Amino acid sequence: MTKPELEKIAVEVRKGIVTAVHSARSGHPGGALSAVEIFTYLFFEEMNVDPTDPKKEDRDRFVLSKGHTAPGYYSVLAQRGFFPVEELTTLRHVGARLQGHPDMKHIPGVDMSSGSLGQGFSAAVGIALAGKMDGKNYRVYALVGDGEIQEGQIWEASMFAGAHKLDNLVLVVDNNGLQIDGKVEDVCSPYPIGAKFEAFNFHVITIDGNDFDQIAAAFSEARETLGQPTAIIAKTVKGKGVSYMENQIGWHGKAPNDEEYAIAMEELKKAGEALCQM
Repeated sequence: MTKPELEKIAVEVRKGIVTAVHSARSGHPGGALSAVEIFTYLFFEEMNVDPTDPKKEDRDRFVLSKGHTAPGYYSVLAQRGFFPVEELTTLRHVGARLQGHPDMKHIPGVDMSSGSLGQGFSAAVGIALAGKMDGKNYRVYALVGDGEIQEGQIWEASMFAGAHKLDNLVLVVDNNGLQIDGKVEDVCSPYPIGAKFEAFNFHVITIDGNDFDQIAAAFSEARETLGQPTAIIAKTVKGKGVSYMENQIGWHGKAPNDEEYAIAMEELKKAGEALCQM
């Protein structure tokens, strides 16, 4: 798939995020929007998945460890065909399957329920180890937040993954620099992030996580890395694609009102139209 094609899909994924959170009147748009290019590349280019057979045995696995950014996960799953795009408007509604955090029992395309920060990556490590023990060729991808890596469980899992040389495992850190309480460097600085993962025997790649060329190169490098898990430190913009949300801490966990929703959708519509003219 070409870069312009991926960029067009990313715009649609962003529309889905904004629509879902607006419909729910709650949710976490900031960190969902920052990771859109990662979500899009994984599900449209990198991963072996099949919307018509979501549980096929040889599929690649994905764990959204920062589960509160489920609107981004749901939106890309909908664009990929796992369920109708129209279902995004049911986010967080009573009785709907698209709840505030991913649910592996009810949502096609979700391999692991998540939401308690730090725990999702441990599950991903276990899935990767199982693949090795069973002689399977699937790969495992996990997305964590930079605020989330303040959790000790992340480092227990990392120590285990490095010690067991899980080269079928790729961790992506969405390094947008902001968490619910402020800047990550002010709350409890995780920096230097890359050096920490190197100390746990990870192969580390640092990229612009909103740039498809750099994302593609990083995942290609990860596939070629043997004997080590890979950590991709993806520098991103929180709220990416919606002007008034970009780099604004307040949009970590609140929904746009009707006026703000209209502004966001108009901006994304124009972004999509601009891509179509290229």
